Amino acid sequence: YFGVSGPSSQHGVMSITKTFVGTLASALVAEGVLDPGKPVTHYVPELASSAFAGATLQQVLDMTTGIRFNEDYANPQADIWLHAKAGNPLPMPADYKGPRTYYEFLQQTVAEGKHGKAFHYRTINTDALGWIIARATDKPLDQLLSARIWQKLGVEQDAYMNGDSIGTPFAGGGLSMGLRDLARFGEMIRNNGYYNGQQIIPAAAVADIRRGASKRKFAKAGYKHLSGWSYHNMWWLTHNAHQAFLARGVFGQALYIDPKAEVVIARFGSHPQAANSANDATSLPAFHAVAKHLHAATTTSPGVRKNER
Repeated sequence: YFGVSGPSSQHGVMSITKTFVGTLASALVAEGVLDPGKPVTHYVPELASSAFAGATLQQVLDMTTGIRFNEDYANPQADIWLHAKAGNPLPMPADYKGPRTYYEFLQQTVAEGKHGKAFHYRTINTDALGWIIARATDKPLDQLLSARIWQKLGVEQDAYMNGDSIGTPFAGGGLSMGLRDLARFGEMIRNNGYYNGQQIIPAAAVADIRRGASKRKFAKAGYKHLSGWSYHNMWWLTHNAHQAFLARGVFGQALYIDPKAEVVIARFGSHPQAANSANDATSLPAFHAVAKHLHAATTTSPGVRKNER
């Protein structure tokens, strides 16, 4: 831990929130509550006049929707800042004319390209997913995350979730939690949904997550350091030799799971640049190296281990 951080500190996990929501959705799909082939408007008719019209739930989960949304934090005119205003729980200025809630923002989205053709990382996909989950279950998203995942993990601390002016949880990045509790979530996923003496997420849901999605569609996004990856159900999949997969958030948040090495790495960060591309060149090789080292240490022949003792 560095600076003011410590074992009892909590930190915003940013877009790792997406992975929690995507994991919950994966469980609901495995249980038959959600149908990934259904159109978004089957669950939320209010989006019929938005850019989400014609998109399926699976396209939302894999972020292959065709929606205009600039998420460049370095651009003060980017859509992400209008989205942030919509989610602001404080009273708006008298002359403000934009959307005042996350749901209003989603209903005003504009199409760009065709659904299902390419991966485009858009936070608003997860906002739509949160709305779908709440509508399909008739329960608030934050309460579902608490009851279905958080309370079952045996966590040390409560988690918190930001909301807009009408109490809609920010599905795209609103969670804050302790680092070791984040690691518990990762360990649960590494163990195929089983943790703390119980099956928290159906094993079939975790298996589906780990299968990944189209590498070809993902490649169209042009990530320099993520060659051969895919994105599925709000998880990033490396498809490397260890089949590692991740949850990621801006400013350096990461949850790295290596099934072969039996390793989970949880990291909080306060990096100076928002985009993960600024630290991928060093962070990703470091995660891989730690996992490979630990895997090698645990698979050394018995004779060598005896000599080392």
